[in-house]
Amino acid sequence: MKILRNYILKEFFSPLLLSLGLLTFVMVLIGNLKRIADLVINKGVDLFSVIQIFIYLTPYIITYTLPISVLIAVLLALGRLSSDNEIIAIRSSGVSLLRLIMPLLVISLILSLGLVIFNDQAASYAHFAYRKTLKEMGIKNPTAAFEEGVFIDSFQKYILFIYRVDQKKNRLNNIRIYEPQGEDRPTRTIVAKAGEFISIPEKNIVKLKLIDGTSDEPDPENPTNFYKLNFRTYFMNLDMGQMQDKVVEKKYKEMTIRELKDEARKLRKEGISPAPLITKIHEKLALAFSCFVFMLLGASLGIITRRREKSINIGIAVLIITCYYPLLIGSEALAIEGYLPAALALWIPNILFAGIGIFLTRKLCAS
Repeated sequence: MKILRNYILKEFFSPLLLSLGLLTFVMVLIGNLKRIADLVINKGVDLFSVIQIFIYLTPYIITYTLPISVLIAVLLALGRLSSDNEIIAIRSSGVSLLRLIMPLLVISLILSLGLVIFNDQAASYAHFAYRKTLKEMGIKNPTAAFEEGVFIDSFQKYILFIYRVDQKKNRLNNIRIYEPQGEDRPTRTIVAKAGEFISIPEKNIVKLKLIDGTSDEPDPENPTNFYKLNFRTYFMNLDMGQMQDKVVEKKYKEMTIRELKDEARKLRKEGISPAPLITKIHEKLALAFSCFVFMLLGASLGIITRRREKSINIGIAVLIITCYYPLLIGSEALAIEGYLPAALALWIPNILFAGIGIFLTRKLCAS
């Protein structure tokens, strides 16, 4: 059994390492080619700094490419063994299918547990270091003050949350603005479907134009109470001087799980829902355990398809990926919007794909 285990693991690790290296390189290069070209050609950044940026980007990319590589590797490995009838020969000798794939399941579980720590520590730190490096180079996007999917507390009176930012059009969509009123007093809230900002450099402020929303306005007779006011347009002035004095702050995807929990507790004290923070915690965990889920599903599919051709197995992997990640993104949106608890929503893709893998594996074992 030891010889058989080592043989299967050898068949698995070769395509795993090749896929991981190739996918990571392609995603880092293609996803950032325009920015890297701008750094070298227009900004005159030296080659060492560009390499440094690549290094900082790599850990975050690996959080996605490692599960995909696991899926591709198991499809290629077991697809080849199945097409050559080696699976049939092994089962004919008395080795059960579950025992055959158990080493792969154990390896994928170890990779998932390792990826939990990697996502939480290395990837978070590296992506934060990447943005700090860009700022040190003097490269700063003028819309950096309005990062999407992040609670922005850089302004003295307000806490902002913007679901989507169209940087090309200076357009904001689905905006929440909170104005804490102090202890034992409700937080004032402004909600708008859209908005845009108008920079006024001579006064060092940004005028934020909100469109089609509601605002909590103090009751003149009782200032501790608010009433809802509907508006078509609403203007606010934000002091950019406060932003310039701030150091680079961590986005939520750059925080560790402990930091996210601490931040969530602070928001709860202000009467603000920490749903985006809780969502990010479960996203880190769900992405890590997708290694195990992809192994469970890929192992059964590799045996069933009985395909030696790499292109077909890679095509199956692409089909699974194009179903899994949009479902994950949709689940994340449901959790952020508060339609489903994050502890349930972010695990829906893993539960669904793992369930399919378990069903197929049991069917194979029974045959």
